[in-house]
Amino acid sequence: MELEVRHLRALCAIADAGSLHKAARLLGMSQPSLTTQLRRIENSLGAELFSRERTGCRPTPLGRTVLSRARPLVSGMAALVTEARAAADRSAGPRLRIGSTASRALVGWLRRLRHRLPGTDITLRMDVSAGALLRMVASDQLDVAFVHEVEGCPLAVPEGLVARVLLEREPQFVSLARDHPAAAMPVVDLADLAGDRWMVDPTVDGEWDGLRRVLGEAGLNPPVLHGDYVTAASLIAVGEAVAPCQPTSAPRDDMVVRPLRDDPLAVRLLLFTRPEPGGAEVGAGGAAYAGAFADLEAAYREAALRAEDYRRWLALHKSPLLHAPAA
Repeated sequence: MELEVRHLRALCAIADAGSLHKAARLLGMSQPSLTTQLRRIENSLGAELFSRERTGCRPTPLGRTVLSRARPLVSGMAALVTEARAAADRSAGPRLRIGSTASRALVGWLRRLRHRLPGTDITLRMDVSAGALLRMVASDQLDVAFVHEVEGCPLAVPEGLVARVLLEREPQFVSLARDHPAAAMPVVDLADLAGDRWMVDPTVDGEWDGLRRVLGEAGLNPPVLHGDYVTAASLIAVGEAVAPCQPTSAPRDDMVVRPLRDDPLAVRLLLFTRPEPGGAEVGAGGAAYAGAFADLEAAYREAALRAEDYRRWLALHKSPLLHAPAA
């Protein structure tokens, strides 16, 4: 087996993260796949590069030697890719590379961007991990990233990125079966869901930690299912689970969306980009980024007002979102 740059990148990620689980998330792969890759690398070299301990992975003496040679190679390759992409950008015309976690504002945002920036190549990258998207902005693989930060679980923001706050605190609602006893109430207490299974996607940065904290503070310890939210919707509809959801979520014939009393769950909505050397925010060469935040604000307001329960919540809290800014 010949070592490739991707193998060296994996070794550096394991050393930096301190565990195979965390390194796999950084690399966007499963832990079993990374474990298999590490085993093949070590078999090829004929010795262990990391000692597996209860607290994680630590480089062996040979591992430290290999890492000392691997890091400059990985760094040099990353610089080469960045410079090549920058050269391609200069010759390919204007483009705007957007990253985003899930949001119902995306459709309206893209529609506004395409209308305002005709001739610009606008691409979208979706990811459940805000951290992964921020690393892509930092490495010049994306121009901007629209992400959410779970309250109490701050994101690991790469050095140098700048952010604008779209919404300081967006309440998270709960989705439940239409025939659930709590569905008849306009506002749901956490105590009303004490007997329910909760479903959460652990791959969404901060999601499980945030929910666990809120349930613990309420004195609840319900059974929790881990899975994606597409699967969750099917289980919620038949009464097998409840789950936190965005307030802009649309109800269905078999499922309702309700606010939680006192809004214990919340996220902060942010738009990240890189600064130019002079300090100005950049996107697609600066021009394409100008106005992107305003387009996002308008798209989010549109999605918020379309959701009946969220619209009532906004009116109750006298939110400025109810009023469009002056032209």
